[in-house]
Amino acid sequence: MALRLVAGRRTAGAFIKTVATLAAIGIPALAGGPLRAFEFSSLDVFGLFTSKNETPAANPQSLPYAVTFDVTGADDVKAVAAALQEASNLYKLRANPPPDADALVRRAAADRGLLLDALWALGYFNAEIGIAIAGIDNASEGRLSSAARGIETFRNKAPVPVVVRVHAGPLFTLRAFRLLIRGDDAQPLIDNPAKRADLEAGAPATSIRLRAAQAKIVDRLRSQSYPLAKVTALRPTVDHALAIMDVEMDVEPGPLAGFGAVSVAGTKDVDPAVVRSFIYLEPGEPYSPKAIADTRKSIAKIAAIGSIRIREDTALDRDGNLPIFVEVTERAPRLVGLSARYSTIDGPALRTYWEHRNLFGGAERLRLDAEIFLAPRIDGTTIKDFGDFRRSDIGGRFSFHFEKPALAGSRNDLLVDGSAVRERIGNNRYGGYTARYFDGTAAIRHRFSDTFSLQAGVEGETGQTSDVLGQVNYTLLGLPLGVRYDSTDNLLDPTRGVRVTGSLTPYKALEGRSDGFVQTKLAASTYYALDEDARYILAARIGFGSIVGSDLSDIPSNHRFYAGGSGSVRGYTYRTISPLSPSGQLIGGRSLIDGSLEARIKLTDTIGVVPFVDAGSAFQSSYPDFNQTIAVAAGIGLRYYTPIGPIRLDVAAPLNPRRGDRPVAVYISIGQSF
Repeated sequence: MALRLVAGRRTAGAFIKTVATLAAIGIPALAGGPLRAFEFSSLDVFGLFTSKNETPAANPQSLPYAVTFDVTGADDVKAVAAALQEASNLYKLRANPPPDADALVRRAAADRGLLLDALWALGYFNAEIGIAIAGIDNASEGRLSSAARGIETFRNKAPVPVVVRVHAGPLFTLRAFRLLIRGDDAQPLIDNPAKRADLEAGAPATSIRLRAAQAKIVDRLRSQSYPLAKVTALRPTVDHALAIMDVEMDVEPGPLAGFGAVSVAGTKDVDPAVVRSFIYLEPGEPYSPKAIADTRKSIAKIAAIGSIRIREDTALDRDGNLPIFVEVTERAPRLVGLSARYSTIDGPALRTYWEHRNLFGGAERLRLDAEIFLAPRIDGTTIKDFGDFRRSDIGGRFSFHFEKPALAGSRNDLLVDGSAVRERIGNNRYGGYTARYFDGTAAIRHRFSDTFSLQAGVEGETGQTSDVLGQVNYTLLGLPLGVRYDSTDNLLDPTRGVRVTGSLTPYKALEGRSDGFVQTKLAASTYYALDEDARYILAARIGFGSIVGSDLSDIPSNHRFYAGGSGSVRGYTYRTISPLSPSGQLIGGRSLIDGSLEARIKLTDTIGVVPFVDAGSAFQSSYPDFNQTIAVAAGIGLRYYTPIGPIRLDVAAPLNPRRGDRPVAVYISIGQSF
């Protein structure tokens, strides 16, 4: 005997309250053909359930039982069976068997409402449910004594078989959606509400869809500066004969509002004025959820700040604005680390660093970095064994960075940087250059917003470089001007937005063959997600450089432009794409252009692949004249996504290799290539 369940207005209302089975929607189907009986204990091979949920062995003290679900008539039998398993107390309590038949029958009877809710949540309103215990159908319907005798025969022998038979019936669909906006305030425009709510005619009538529709309508109103918008009623009407549902939704938008006062709490050792300087919400500015999200991202740029919580008041202030509460926690002030990188053509490098995130109580950041690396030989010799190793084969770089944010509580930051470098760039085939120099910069950065900033400062550099064009001893005084615009959503793994950085630095030569020159650099990248979940992303980058005002041979080698390497044209040795001397040696250029195009594809939540193409070159002229061959490379990357950023492995091959270029190059690091 089976029980047919018919839902009217009352049961439709209960359907809206169903939340227990929402997580089951979207569970991927298991491999295999059509499913009639679904034994959930078999799922343990996938590691979904632990041994503590297994049915106990037969014993004299209790009545262990085994649950089987027999599902028919559904569009997706496996998804329905998974939802029933998620809702069923019979299944979830199987590790705690009842002491007698009476308790088992009552447990099965209590399961009916839960299973019905699960079916309604999936849009099956004409479902039929039958539960057989020890071969007795619907044992709870007045036949308890005869059922008990049959059930008790399994005591201390075998688990009692329990079969839940479900015929799902037709999947109900939506026919009409009506949105009623109530209130005395000016009515906000919601064009095509059925589409905005994803409740268009023909869509499955599931509870998860209706719950999502409420959130989408409220989000739409909030984006139009109605922060107190809420759904006051949702009325689904089910027509069982036609297997359709009509939905009415009542919404109160509340008043239009702007941002009110912003308060900061949670700081202990960090001056709260620093946090306030990174908040760009102005009183009276129209309310916007995006502005709230941008504020969280802006505050996160303070190295001393860890977690950030932004709350909105539940009522407007007397000016009709919404007060905002920012609560932060601080990070541990000190940080020490060690990292390594390697590429098959650029060689290995080892770096260590120490950082203090709140040096004087104003979120001052001091970072010291030291790096050593194997410098490539450019004189035609190679390291064949340990005895061939020279001290000059080791390169090094020491640098420090000091940042004092929010000078006097303003949006001005003090930046001080310095470095001491010994490097040798190039390879055996095309030579290169050696450089030893000291550099220091002090600058003031002004933040106009969380995305846009300008900075200006003074720079001093002294050193010596040598290459095939000769040796340059120099001392330079520069006045660097910089601009940065970054609307991306993530520093290490951007999925949307644009990032632009540029600098213009006039240098005056205090020592050397040149009177001075002007160096310009520009880099821009953009990221476009093809889907809402950002699993398919197109990313593009272009870089440009130019030096005006001096002959090539008078410019220190480390200031000239070269392409190639991990951040440029992968597949070619680092900084070995440039004009060549008559003898075929690298001399660098006075201009540069390069770019990359990537398709970032997530196969799972943690694994992705990235096919890419890179191209670029440097030129002797002050602006790219394209007289040099443009180097092109292509490759494939593998990404492993972690909470701190993707771990990147790229394999690249030159498409127009020169003599001596390797067929492939491998790069491993953290973060996307750009």
